[in-house]
Amino acid sequence: MKNIFNPLQRLHFYAALFITPLLITLTISGIGYLFFQEVENNIYKTEFFGDSSVKTHQTLNEAVDEVEDKFDGFYISKVSMMDDPYNNRITLDDMAGNQRYVFLDQNNQIVADQNAKHTYSNVVRNIHSSLFTENTFINYLVELTACWTIFMILSGTYMLIKKKLISNKNKKLRFQKWHGILGVVIAIPVFVLVLTGLPWSGYMGAKIANVMDNSGELGQSELAINPPKSDVNEIPWATRENKQPASEGHAAHHGGGEMPRTDIKNQISIDRVATEAKKNGIDKPYSIVYPSNESAAFTVSNGSNTGVTGLDVSPYDEQTLYIDQYNGNDLGKVKYEEYGIIGKWFTWGIPLHEGHLFGVANKVINLLVCIALLTAIGLGLTSWIKKMRGSNVKLPPRVKKPMSIPLVIVLIVLGILMPLFGFSLIIVFIIEALLYYKDRKNKQKK
Repeated sequence: MKNIFNPLQRLHFYAALFITPLLITLTISGIGYLFFQEVENNIYKTEFFGDSSVKTHQTLNEAVDEVEDKFDGFYISKVSMMDDPYNNRITLDDMAGNQRYVFLDQNNQIVADQNAKHTYSNVVRNIHSSLFTENTFINYLVELTACWTIFMILSGTYMLIKKKLISNKNKKLRFQKWHGILGVVIAIPVFVLVLTGLPWSGYMGAKIANVMDNSGELGQSELAINPPKSDVNEIPWATRENKQPASEGHAAHHGGGEMPRTDIKNQISIDRVATEAKKNGIDKPYSIVYPSNESAAFTVSNGSNTGVTGLDVSPYDEQTLYIDQYNGNDLGKVKYEEYGIIGKWFTWGIPLHEGHLFGVANKVINLLVCIALLTAIGLGLTSWIKKMRGSNVKLPPRVKKPMSIPLVIVLIVLGILMPLFGFSLIIVFIIEALLYYKDRKNKQKK
């Protein structure tokens, strides 16, 4: 008889034992992030919708200069042009990795500023991705949790069917039964949530980005992968080869000065960029990223997954425009229609994961899935606790048969598709081997 059920049962137990605490944390923080826009609209009313006490109007370029003078040590990386009723937002960064948001009213006067790290959305997002540690190892653990969640869905579905729990009327198995049924009901939406969350992960996220950049028409267009450069002939011939002076520690930290810059000679104003963006069909809300060197271009984009309240647009409306930083010429545009299959999938998948792809209904569905997942976890834990005797943790008994070949093949395939899962499986099998030899040794003593 093929030995599939028992190994799956033990692996399912290991998964529950190791990932449940982190899975609960991810689910709760995910619920918190679902409603970050509604929360921020209420707790940041002054920043988002308030007015400055200064009533005179100034240009956006004058506002940029004022912000640079006021926040010494920071450089402007992005200007977000928001649609009514939101205030425009300037994003500042410094060499230490700190970030601030500065809000401008309709007169382009400074209303308020925030420490970006401590905003509601960024706190919840950071907890969700790395438990607020910004540690790569923790990010890998989060990804590993996602991988094991996929395995738990597959193994749980198999065991529910194999054990015929749905028709089982044994009251002792009622928690296990409803744990399995609820798990199957939410299997597909949880699977989708896990897959659409992978772009943020440490290992798989990097692999997905690499596929996007090297899969031709499946990923992104060549223009998106290799953005155009500004025409350096617009720089006076005598100063064309001159390098801009770097601040102390600037070149070392940014690899030779590759950071957004507002001080490049003969660079057009941010007001001109906004005007050219409008001429080229870029409507609010959109972001303007400054060029990082003399040959780079302004990047203007509508995004569907910005993570900024009031800045997201429909995936269909996502587009990126490159503008020459010296003459304002259109250097090329990438629209949603030009994305490949992978690019389109994640353009839709990320806002679906975040809960704003199709409005309130998306948030409600995601919320119900998260609540159901927490309930399923609770039922599973209750079922396991009832099986425990005293304070001893009991593993599902091991059947003394070799694992079936089909199961081995499935685990290998999953390990290849999810390398972190594959690596963790090796650790689990080492634990299994140690337990096996321990039991064997104890029997020999008897």
